[in-house]
Amino acid sequence: MQTHARVVIVGGGCVGAGILYGLAKRGWTDVALLERTQLTAGSTWHAAGLIPSYARNINVGRMINKTIEIYEELEAETGQPVGWHKCGQLRIANSRDRLDEYKSYMSVAEVQGMRAQLLTPDEARKLWPLLDNKEMLGALYHPDDGHIAPADVTHAMAKGARDLGAKVYLSTEVTGFKRTAGGEWLVRTNQGDITCEHVICATGNYARQTGALLGLDIPAIPILHQYWITEAVPEVVERKRAGRPEMPILRDEGFEGYLREEGDGLMFGPYERTEHLKLFAEDGVPSWFGADLLEEDFEAVSWNWEQALRLVPALGRVGIKANVRGPFQMTADELPLMGPAWGLPNVWLAEGVPGGILWGGTIGYYLSERIVEGGNSIDTSDLDPRRFGDYANKEWTREKVREAWGTHAEQKYPGQDMPAARPQKTAPSYDRLTKLGAVWGVLNGWEMPNWFAPKGVEAKDQYSWRWTEKGVFVGEEVLAVRNAVGLVEMTPMTKFEVSGPNAAQWLDRIIANRLPTVGKVTLAHHLTANGGVQAEYMVARLGEDLFYLISTPRAERWNFDDLSRLLPADGSVVLKNVTNDRGCFTVVGPKAREVLQPLTEIDLSNESFPWFGVKTGGVALASDVRLLRVNYEGELGWELYHPLPYQRQLLDAILREGGKHGMRLVGLHALESLRLEKSYRAMYRDMNPELNALESGLERFIRLDKGDFVGRDAVLKYKERNDQRRSVTLRIDTDGASTLANEGLYSDGKLVGRITSGGYGYTLGHDVALALLPERLARPGTKLDVAILGDWKTAQVVADSPYDPSSARARM
Repeated sequence: MQTHARVVIVGGGCVGAGILYGLAKRGWTDVALLERTQLTAGSTWHAAGLIPSYARNINVGRMINKTIEIYEELEAETGQPVGWHKCGQLRIANSRDRLDEYKSYMSVAEVQGMRAQLLTPDEARKLWPLLDNKEMLGALYHPDDGHIAPADVTHAMAKGARDLGAKVYLSTEVTGFKRTAGGEWLVRTNQGDITCEHVICATGNYARQTGALLGLDIPAIPILHQYWITEAVPEVVERKRAGRPEMPILRDEGFEGYLREEGDGLMFGPYERTEHLKLFAEDGVPSWFGADLLEEDFEAVSWNWEQALRLVPALGRVGIKANVRGPFQMTADELPLMGPAWGLPNVWLAEGVPGGILWGGTIGYYLSERIVEGGNSIDTSDLDPRRFGDYANKEWTREKVREAWGTHAEQKYPGQDMPAARPQKTAPSYDRLTKLGAVWGVLNGWEMPNWFAPKGVEAKDQYSWRWTEKGVFVGEEVLAVRNAVGLVEMTPMTKFEVSGPNAAQWLDRIIANRLPTVGKVTLAHHLTANGGVQAEYMVARLGEDLFYLISTPRAERWNFDDLSRLLPADGSVVLKNVTNDRGCFTVVGPKAREVLQPLTEIDLSNESFPWFGVKTGGVALASDVRLLRVNYEGELGWELYHPLPYQRQLLDAILREGGKHGMRLVGLHALESLRLEKSYRAMYRDMNPELNALESGLERFIRLDKGDFVGRDAVLKYKERNDQRRSVTLRIDTDGASTLANEGLYSDGKLVGRITSGGYGYTLGHDVALALLPERLARPGTKLDVAILGDWKTAQVVADSPYDPSSARARM
């Protein structure tokens, strides 16, 4: 085995082979793949090989599309058969909610580049004549989906990479990693050591063991899934004899599983529910386990079988030929962990991949792009391993993985917060707010109120693709902020401190805005080298060399890792994560000053404490409270960042004083409506690493004349383009359902843009959305068409900040 390589990939399944192929295609051929036994020996060889493109998330959909594109070209390129069956996929809707889900998806399919059709029951039965479903309301059909031979496609990618010069070493088990004095990685194996610049971990069921060798707690655990293959089915045999096309893969929520042709028979893969789900190798893969299967567990899916036999009678008229039951990786959100490993330079993860065949091609493409090019051409944030924080320990992962796979086929709704492993992280306000009607959601492991149920209303969230009763109460919270005062629990916000003699100089080279002066606050963005938005911070300057940075909860591990990688080696800048040290309440609304002034000696007048100012002092019995006169709601207000031990009494004091002024407790759902009415952009939706900062409408926060900063050249280059897109605000008059995100926008029947986020504006009485459009269509007054649950609505471009465009109310 060679002793040096530019990149070492650990793991020889479909994902590892895909990465090897991706790097080689980009010209990095000094790459060695190390496999402990043989290629495909893990989960790959026994996979069902399904390639389903359905995903309402635009980025996930585009990534799956890339897998299909790669696989369809492999055979011609490598001469290696891959067993690709482009038979399509058919998803049956038996309920209004499921049909609503598919209608909503149809509004984003073309944006993703996917072909999809919504079929009537009769049309669906023509595609699947063996289905006897009398409850069907409709079906979603993807003609370009199919299934592929897992081992064949893996070997094809490996061959393609080897033909370009990459190397594969079999029977090579990695036993350890060591960082060398020169900054390289020494990879220890049973065949000797190999030194490299980059390490990529794609070890499937061994992810937690591999992570432990690197000091990482990987938030993934294998689950066990099984499928059965029948003897020859006469109807299938007859279809083939008559030259009929292969029936599409069938998914019916009636039996919660999939059915497809396999030879002359059928393959049936039912999904185990949570109570029957079995995990695998929670404490490490047993030494005896290799390319093995486990004993079938019919009892776990007996109800699926009963329902399947009712809906597809042909399934029960033939015998069973084989059962295949084996493990594959799962994460809490059923998405892979693809990207940088936190705290480890040049270590990359491609772990926790639920369905390596589906993801192998696209992970190979986009992870290699990230490594070679320094960034991605599309937004891959949803897969970044750092989206999970340190709360995602083994016990949390175990519970969430069981829930994720155990509810895989169940109806899901926009914004749904699943209940497993909760509550986990709670602020001291939790019990008090629960008694006051809080309906809790979860952000970065923290419990955070979504909305507040009044007395007599059950404090339980209401999920639907349409408007529900809770909208009345969310609207009341919004109007309280607009007309009186609201209190928002914002403790989960990510909070960092930056200090040291070079803190200002260091931070100024990172963010695109100018640094605030002492006692001031500014909104600033950390851009990527390509000019996209990597992070958004509210930056408060507490002293010449002391800064307080606030960002979205989801980004705690992510942002800390990105900033840590940029710290100078001389210790002249200190970065500290204080997220768990301080809570935050936002007191906001035209009466906010009247509520807070009696509780503090700090002068809250406009003259003494102007907009975008920061002061530190006492509030009620709480000491060392950092008051920032900023907020996400567009009204007069302050964010109070307080030492967490003071939170209970501070909450009580604010509620007592607020009761005199009509204060209302306010949750995240109202916050979303309030920020949309102000056209405030949201991280990972309206701005992200893919979109140039100018596309996202951030011009006023990008100071091109301040000197160099990360991404400046890319912003200047985009500014010179004549095909620019712009982020705009839309008004949409809706009834019964609202826009969500990623719906296509059409002009004269042609797709011209997409919504990035949207919802109902309770103050304005209509939907408000942020959208990406070509500059020629970005002028106020432009009218476009958008489908919401299949109904076409008119979307009109309006000027940004339709509520209080001059921000006069925030300056009061």
